[in-house]
Amino acid sequence: MYDFAYEKPSSLADAVASLKANLDSKALAGGQTFIPVLKQRLNKPSVVVDLAKLNLKGITVTPTTVTIGAMTTHGEIALSADIQKTLPALAHMASMIGDWQVRHRGTMGGSLANNDPSACYPSALLALDGTITTDRRTIKAEDFFQGMFTTALEDGELITSVSFPVPEKAAYTKFRNPASRYAMVGVFVAKFAAGVRVAITGASQSGVFRHTAFEHALSAHFAADAIKDIVTPANGLNSDIHASAPYRAHLIGVMTKRAVIEALS
Repeated sequence: MYDFAYEKPSSLADAVASLKANLDSKALAGGQTFIPVLKQRLNKPSVVVDLAKLNLKGITVTPTTVTIGAMTTHGEIALSADIQKTLPALAHMASMIGDWQVRHRGTMGGSLANNDPSACYPSALLALDGTITTDRRTIKAEDFFQGMFTTALEDGELITSVSFPVPEKAAYTKFRNPASRYAMVGVFVAKFAAGVRVAITGASQSGVFRHTAFEHALSAHFAADAIKDIVTPANGLNSDIHASAPYRAHLIGVMTKRAVIEALS
């Protein structure tokens, strides 16, 4: 690692002020992405601002909305009885992230702010039409994701909580890389009264995206067979040592069918 100053403010205002005062400073949430980046010398911040004391944890559930504090860990989300009852697809998603060590350190806010193209939570936020709340504004899911590792967050802006509308039915399925457990293809399907939303993660070079052809078919008839004749183009999909772009295109259809079946079960 490079040398850097370390700060652990006890208020959100102090954390934001520190980040603004040092343009090359970085916020530290769970550290599951940031610490490896530092170890590999891929980032050289002058100041690391630890968010652990900002009291940004917590889960609030109503019959229509699930709100989660940005520093709430994957493990806390996976084990929440309230989320398991009201939005079980989100609890199931959290339970599949990494291993127990990762789930007890990694946070929802950190994952969304990082916007890794293979991360799970972006598909939940997009499929559920969720809302990001920061220290200065609210941002809709459609406006938040802006490409690989890129979001609408401005310099020094911190996520404080994330809110999800509760759908009629939902499910998340994930074809995991056997080593990292990141999604080679992950699909979140959410059925609302107004229609169905389908978000895909892990497959595209630009990050999470909505599959509008699947959405139209499933909104007309919410069943796995509704998408059997829809072919997902391979253009723009990832191709690497783990899977080719055409294989990922095929997986998108397979995993979406599984998600629909699971949502109906």
